[in-house]
Amino acid sequence: MSSAEAGRFFCTAGRGLEPFLAREVRARLGATEVDCVSGKVFFRAAVGPGELRQLRSGERLFLLLKKHSPLPVSGNRGKMLREIKSLVIEEPKYWLDIISVWRKLHGHKGKTDDGSQENTLALKRKSEEETNTASKRQKTEQVRAIVSEECQVGAGETCEAPDRMSGQECWIERRNSSEFPSRGSGEHPAANEELSFSFRVSCRCSGAIARILTSQEVGRAIGTALVKQCGWRADLRDPDLEIFVHLNDIHSVVGIPLFRLPLANREYIRTAGLRSTVAWAMASLAEIRAGALVLDPMCGLGTILLEAAKEWPEACYWGADISDSQLEGADGNIRTAGFMDKIELLKASVKALPLPSESFDSVISDIPFGKKFKTTSDAQLLPDILQEMERTALQGVLMSLSQCRNVMGRWWGRWRGYTE
Repeated sequence: MSSAEAGRFFCTAGRGLEPFLAREVRARLGATEVDCVSGKVFFRAAVGPGELRQLRSGERLFLLLKKHSPLPVSGNRGKMLREIKSLVIEEPKYWLDIISVWRKLHGHKGKTDDGSQENTLALKRKSEEETNTASKRQKTEQVRAIVSEECQVGAGETCEAPDRMSGQECWIERRNSSEFPSRGSGEHPAANEELSFSFRVSCRCSGAIARILTSQEVGRAIGTALVKQCGWRADLRDPDLEIFVHLNDIHSVVGIPLFRLPLANREYIRTAGLRSTVAWAMASLAEIRAGALVLDPMCGLGTILLEAAKEWPEACYWGADISDSQLEGADGNIRTAGFMDKIELLKASVKALPLPSESFDSVISDIPFGKKFKTTSDAQLLPDILQEMERTALQGVLMSLSQCRNVMGRWWGRWRGYTE
């Protein structure tokens, strides 16, 4: 895809990860027109599916169809539904172009590929039929005008030409409607199989519009309109195409997912622990260089180490944990990813690591405190952990760790007062 063919995309992100994703699409994809909003990053890039799959801080990736200001909210539900449908529904030519771009980018194999040519031809055929119909209507009107002038010669004469043309026009309309019946038309499925294109609508409403219309109502209205407009069939379980609609007080967005699975689903992680996007963002802050030694003293299932090793494979990684079950899960993940030669595991307490002082270039860890773990009994635990992490790190990292200890110490005092 050349720069002239740069596509418009948006990617969803976890809360607080939007800046990481914005920096990543610029650095990794050379993206332009990058715009961050809560939970999403919009951008334009001339890349293929291989490069898009490499995004590490994003959740789901979409081909952007439309991005509009929030729809006006009124008490007239029917009017609101019409405005929503007009946002999504376009002429078949519009959908033909969109699906052509989607087919080039999404990179799926299987049933979608088997029916791609028929689906594209179906939309193209309908677009051509509508164009031909409009042309024949125009010719009909011209013939009517000519015949009307000729028929005015004799008062008692009759003229049948307009009726014949009108009949031809009605036959064209019947032919078009029979080729693209609605879902409940009752026509035998085999008759329309080659023109079939299955889809589903995933709709999410929030803010003021959600107080008037539910996501189910909006999705049903859009789905019904697409069935009538394009002749597609609804399939909620295994569709060829998914249409994503998000309406809130900030914007109205319509997109098509490029991949069935979220980008955050890593094929090399067998047992999930910390969210992979968060682990990648944490590792990116360490600025890992080739040949560096990186330690996670509370590694759990090893997600941070796996994300770091995948992105920066020229470094060496060590993980420690006191739990046998966590280390077993981490070992399984490491073997699945094929990183046995890059990541070493050891069983040890984070308060007394059997490692030399100043032996690691970077220390990264998701310290398990907060509501989920309910660690409130040992007030000295957090300073001890940070002190041991500081001991094992090289001098160049000590300042940031010392600052982290001060910040975490203040947070610990406030949190203890809150829980007590």
